[in-house]
Amino acid sequence: MGQKTVEKVSTKAKLLVHLRKSAGKSVSGSLLAKDLGISRVAVWKGMQSLIEAGYPIVTLDSGYSLEAGKADDFLYSWEFGEQESMFRYFEHLSSTMDSAREFALKQEAACVIIAGTQYAGRGRNGRSWASRQGGLFCTILERPNMTIADYCQPLMIYQIAIARMVASICGKPAWLRWPNDVYIGKRKIAGVMTELGGEADSIKWLALGIGVNVNNQLSLEKAVSCAELSGHPVSRREVLLKIIDEVQQLKQQTNSSMVYAQGNRLLADEWNAIADGKGAKAAVIDSHDRVLAKGIYSGVDPAGRCIINSENGKGTLYFNPGPVSVVFLNER
Repeated sequence: MGQKTVEKVSTKAKLLVHLRKSAGKSVSGSLLAKDLGISRVAVWKGMQSLIEAGYPIVTLDSGYSLEAGKADDFLYSWEFGEQESMFRYFEHLSSTMDSAREFALKQEAACVIIAGTQYAGRGRNGRSWASRQGGLFCTILERPNMTIADYCQPLMIYQIAIARMVASICGKPAWLRWPNDVYIGKRKIAGVMTELGGEADSIKWLALGIGVNVNNQLSLEKAVSCAELSGHPVSRREVLLKIIDEVQQLKQQTNSSMVYAQGNRLLADEWNAIADGKGAKAAVIDSHDRVLAKGIYSGVDPAGRCIINSENGKGTLYFNPGPVSVVFLNER
């Protein structure tokens, strides 16, 4: 994402701010109209729209009240205040990555596409990604000024950002698995994938698909959610905003003018500091589970390539993400 763009804030967004400040208490329509500088009819229409969208709002003779303690976990565009115009929410999508590509090809500006659920969500190499209600499924469409050779670096930035977010929310250290996963302990909690469109050696658009297990029910023993680890439901909106905030901080910390300039050692150091399995015996495998190399895994280099110190005398080997992955031999 780029710098924040201040846009006109919708009536629904303004009403939510007031209701949440007074959660559990009644706020009169006339007071809301006065504070927001709109008519009481506009207040009524905005409240009806919010109620129809599922918000736990009670209409009383004395005004309107947002029920305290009730589930209030929504990802509608108006949840994001002044950034509202950048967020596109869909209750049900095939895949946010598919939608991001469509927006990109239509020359849409940078935006965030969010789905309540996906019926054709996918991970790397065409693998399916279970997208059940309660998870965060989104794609951030960027239009960066960068070369195709540097495509690994935004993936590293978002992966670190997600790990920081997860650690802060769940109170447990998060670890990065090359090339695109985030783990807590030995259980996967999130993943990132990228797609791009380019011209010559420049990237014209970049889509970063994010999947985070937040409140969704999981069927795999090797997966875990934020809700399970924290012991309570977690706001997906706060999860997304924390990721975006961490991304901006990372770009500043690693020198935003050099983030996409033929590798970045500061960024690699940040990534390697929370890399899972550094120093362990590992294998690099392709999308068909064929072993390409074995040796000691040493994290990533400044270009985001996996480093393997080969066990068969071939020295140090480097692998771009592409269709390959690292697996730890003690876990197989």
